[in-house]
Amino acid sequence: MSNYSIKDLEHLTGVKAHTIRIWEQRYKIITPKRSETNIRYYNDDDLKLMLNVSLLNNNGFKISKIAKLTEAEIHEEVLKVVDVNDNYFDQISALTMAMLEFNESHFEKIIASNILKRGFEESMIHIIMPFMHRVGVLWLTGSVSPAQEHFISHLIRQKIIVAIDAQVVDPDPQKSEFMLFLPDGELHEISLLFAAYMIRARGFKVIYLGQSLPMVELKQVYDSKKADFLLTVSTSIAQIGDMQKYIDDLGDTFPESKILLTGRQIVGNDYKMKDNMEVLPSLQYFRELLESISEVGVTVR
Repeated sequence: MSNYSIKDLEHLTGVKAHTIRIWEQRYKIITPKRSETNIRYYNDDDLKLMLNVSLLNNNGFKISKIAKLTEAEIHEEVLKVVDVNDNYFDQISALTMAMLEFNESHFEKIIASNILKRGFEESMIHIIMPFMHRVGVLWLTGSVSPAQEHFISHLIRQKIIVAIDAQVVDPDPQKSEFMLFLPDGELHEISLLFAAYMIRARGFKVIYLGQSLPMVELKQVYDSKKADFLLTVSTSIAQIGDMQKYIDDLGDTFPESKILLTGRQIVGNDYKMKDNMEVLPSLQYFRELLESISEVGVTVR
């Protein structure tokens, strides 16, 4: 069982620490535990309860009413809200609960419901990828365990692979070609897989090279294929060391192609980009870029 600080609860539930303390004192929603050195902490059950309380409160339930419900009644009300509510934040909170409980059936129900309502791409852009961003932040802060992160990442990765396998779009030979890869040492593949799905859905050809690809092997494939676009994601790698040098090497090694870069190690950092490079700040931006390429038939060779 994990222990959480009040700041962990704030990050996971979206409820301010000050508000949590008020709910504790006034409504007895939860009671913090105390360590041997008198430091307050919360356990897994407290976190799950607060996630549910937060979700109900965000959907119009007064905290005074929630405080009178049993945990079973709270859980029942949450299921009703998630089933009918289109709010992205609530869906992400429900996925967080499924992750914390290692509840695959709950995960499947949430994802299937959202895909039915929104379609696969919209569900990925507005719910699943923001959820994975939250998981990444929580993993870095120690608020979720590696096992929880691996559990949910595996399920989402499976969903994307199944969606890719179900695509029946034949690549248009007149359209641009994309080569997708992760840098040497990078294993977080979900963003790259979804990018492959989005590209294929618009009739472009995809050469998918996957995880942890050394530069020398990337160049060998490129020399035979000469893709119009190269796309890479840098999420958590430490092996590269000097990121600016890696970016410079990409630009210098593949000057004839447009290089697209994204990921937590890239977006928001002030790296210098070569003229043939572009940072993708969001999935929505990437989607708009793909649509613009489709409309004008852009190639860069």
